[in-house]
Amino acid sequence: MAARLTRVLVFAREPAEGKAKTRLIPALGEAGAARLARVMLGHALFEARAAIIGPVELVGDPDPQTWVQQIKGVSLSKQIGDNLGERMSESVERTLAAGERAVVTGTDCPGLGAMRIIEAAHALESHDVAIIPATDGGYVLIGFARFDRRIFTGVEWGRADVLAATLANIETLGWHVWQG
Repeated sequence: MAARLTRVLVFAREPAEGKAKTRLIPALGEAGAARLARVMLGHALFEARAAIIGPVELVGDPDPQTWVQQIKGVSLSKQIGDNLGERMSESVERTLAAGERAVVTGTDCPGLGAMRIIEAAHALESHDVAIIPATDGGYVLIGFARFDRRIFTGVEWGRADVLAATLANIETLGWHVWQG
């Protein structure tokens, strides 16, 4: 039996002036914040492709086909949903329905390299969910061998208890979680 591919879903907002890294605008200015967002997006896509675990997809807001030129080895899709949980759910469900595992990451984690992405993908061979926690109480990567929308139910995005809320939801399902 062939190994199941793991699709890396890189979530990103358009790195446009006034819209990207807005909390950094006072320090960097609109142009500087947008420039940083473009560099971080490039880094995230580079590391995702370097992992070589399966296809890489840029899941953008707004539709990345309106702000990205074709990127070799990266497919483009639009985020669908009213909040981050709904947007991730849609992408993960679509990926799993296509017969692939899903690893979701963003662009705000410059320390997340290809080796850590590979490690999480391998963990999905024996676990239902793989999570790499962030220092702020969230996570820099979450991956799925299977999925249930209840995993994101009641999670208040951007708060310090995102990881704890997500883990509590997974625990109620009785699923096996790997934390890296």
